[in-house]
Amino acid sequence: MSDEGIDSKIIDGRKLAKKLEAEVKKGVEELKLDRGITPGLATILVGEDPASKMYVRLKHKACERVGIYAEDILLPETTTQEELIEHINTLNSRDDIHGILVQLPLPEGINEQAVMLSIDPSKDADGFHPYNMGQLLIGNEGFVPCTPKGVLRALEEYGVEIQGKHAVIVGHSNVVGKPMAAILVNRNATVSICHVYTDDLKKFTMDADILIVATGVKHLIKADMVKEGSVIFDVGITEEEGNVYGDVDFDNVVKKASLITPVPGGVGPMTISILMQHVLMGAKNTN
Repeated sequence: MSDEGIDSKIIDGRKLAKKLEAEVKKGVEELKLDRGITPGLATILVGEDPASKMYVRLKHKACERVGIYAEDILLPETTTQEELIEHINTLNSRDDIHGILVQLPLPEGINEQAVMLSIDPSKDADGFHPYNMGQLLIGNEGFVPCTPKGVLRALEEYGVEIQGKHAVIVGHSNVVGKPMAAILVNRNATVSICHVYTDDLKKFTMDADILIVATGVKHLIKADMVKEGSVIFDVGITEEEGNVYGDVDFDNVVKKASLITPVPGGVGPMTISILMQHVLMGAKNTN
């Protein structure tokens, strides 16, 4: 297949993210003009995890590009759950902060659920608060986890029909798999969720019109596991000797897919631009 043929199948996450950022930037400028409000995001990073540091840096750069005020709170690895929640409570009460993001994973000994619960649901930029997850489940989509919402935006931008299609999700995390399933069910897709305990994964993936893979297992999905003409989102990421790989064996699977996201440059940039959208949304919702 020619490079041109392959290019036409690739979902360009960077280009889409730029489009979304332009929308957010416009919204931020209008909000400043109309109501004198500058949207504000606070990120909290506990410890020195290099990947987490990089993700926070990327989020702050995006804030800069769209005109969002960003504050970075760096806490030592030794921070207790109580101390972390204290910081969150302070941010909950601040009028200049409209989005709060606690970078995961957290150090051992800190309960992620307890931390998520302490964030004001109206400032839950990541969409992980049980209240917002519950709202998503009943079809009231407000703050929805950013990666699944980014996948949805890409499906819409590329005109992919969701209703009545069989969507298969590999991976059942609270961050991607479960919320993704709810988003697709809300749009009348038939959804199958697969995970490490699924017997005969290939049987499901071969039947997928839309396949979303989020496991962090390098090249789990091979060409003989996908249906001709399917739409594939690769959310996984594995680093090996300085190289980055997805969950999908891209070079071979691209020949069968009608649309596919690359790694990197696919879902990642979209996730960050959705986060920006959430901060703007939080600021707009303030009285």
